[in-house]
Amino acid sequence: VQLQASGGGLVQAGDSLRLSCAASGGAFNFGGYAMGWFRRTGGKEREFVAGITGSGGSVDYGDAVRGRFTVFRDNSRNTVYLQMNNLRPEDTASYYCAAKWGVVTGLKNQYSFWGPGTLVTVSS
Repeated sequence: VQLQASGGGLVQAGDSLRLSCAASGGAFNFGGYAMGWFRRTGGKEREFVAGITGSGGSVDYGDAVRGRFTVFRDNSRNTVYLQMNNLRPEDTASYYCAAKWGVVTGLKNQYSFWGPGTLVTVSS
């Protein structure tokens, strides 16, 4: 499974941004994979941002973004999205998407596949 995140950029505080993560790779069943979004700033550990089950029927969010970010997916396009609203300077980070078979979790070591990050910078 290959993952490619896109949509990062430089925005101002209060703005919105939508990240996309396209999955590919042979005949894999995208709908069977839970997808997660994580972020990392500097030397810190990757922080769970949001996750969504394979069907899209259940989602979970990290405390720092709950109420501002929305995760959703389009299984017909093998793509998961992260809609980020009311961005804050502390949201500045590299954002990564990840995939795991089965249920969604906020534990990064449970994810088998990772894509390269996309940088989001929020200016004050």
